Amino acid sequence: MGDSTDLNYEEEVHRVLEQARKLQEDAALAIAAIASMEEPLRQRAASLDSHIRRLSSSIRSQKFDSKQAEKWGEELSRARGSLIDGDAATYLPSKSPGRLLRMFLGPINVRANRKDVQLKVKEEYNSFRDRTAFLFLVFPLLLLGLGFWVWNGCLPALPVQLYQAWLLFLYTCLALRENILRVNGSDIRPWWVYHHYFAMAMALISLTWEIERGPNCSQKQRGVQLFLGWATMQGFAMLLQNRYQRQRLYTRIALGKARRMDVVWGETAGVNGQLLLLFPILFVMQVFEAYVGVLLLKTAAMGVVSEWQVVTCGVLLIVMAIGNFINTMETLVTKSKVKAKMRSSKSKHDLNPELDGKTL
Repeated sequence: MGDSTDLNYEEEVHRVLEQARKLQEDAALAIAAIASMEEPLRQRAASLDSHIRRLSSSIRSQKFDSKQAEKWGEELSRARGSLIDGDAATYLPSKSPGRLLRMFLGPINVRANRKDVQLKVKEEYNSFRDRTAFLFLVFPLLLLGLGFWVWNGCLPALPVQLYQAWLLFLYTCLALRENILRVNGSDIRPWWVYHHYFAMAMALISLTWEIERGPNCSQKQRGVQLFLGWATMQGFAMLLQNRYQRQRLYTRIALGKARRMDVVWGETAGVNGQLLLLFPILFVMQVFEAYVGVLLLKTAAMGVVSEWQVVTCGVLLIVMAIGNFINTMETLVTKSKVKAKMRSSKSKHDLNPELDGKTL
């Protein structure tokens, strides 16, 4: 009886071993077959993308009828949009990963092979922004409130350093996620990635601030209080951007004016009614950011707080404010050109029926 049972188990073990070997062989064959199919697709995708670019450039350089040239340009834009925003985008050459990705992850490929996975990465990025924007506003407000009502203007070191450590975590996560999104075809401008690099450096430097309590504590902590004031305004701006701009982005994607992998930028505008609110607030935030940077430098120059951290954070805030302002102005100029082109096209369209009627 025992020998018969042992024999059954031995046969079952051999059967499982054979199935595992067969499955491994089939999987290897399937991967090889997919790889052999992908290389021609990559060549075709790269060739078609290059051809669309050359053809668009050629049409713009030739003296065709403006209406016909505009029609061809729109059709080529749709063709390239279909190429970039569809499954074929997987086979287009990807952007090289940034230095931050290589430093944290090494030389690995972070590009997803399927569009649904890429969109999942984008949605997770948006969810992360939504979750952290509220905390970005609440944390500094809580510290400032407790400092005024409970700690008599003298902040203890631990809660401030915990907040600054959270900021370092936040900006590092945003920078990593944005680099991954760029590799997967997102349109994030390089400046906003660099902006988060600067913010990472500022959060790291602020961790080394000496938080003193004692005589003249409130005056010595002036730099920390200014930093928390800037963070409060930044959190307010992030909440507004997430609310207004996400709605507009989804509308642009539905109209075919944006790609599914596009994300909300720091300076992206909303619809016409929202421009009156959003852009002035963005400019106010940028002016306040530069103002806080100047105040930090002033406190260091006057000897109130002479640590090197205050000077460095002041310089970084001014650099970020200038960069944000330049990018916001570039967006306004781009929007003005697009609107002017749309008005010109509409006027031509309205004029053509009148001319046709006169001809008849």
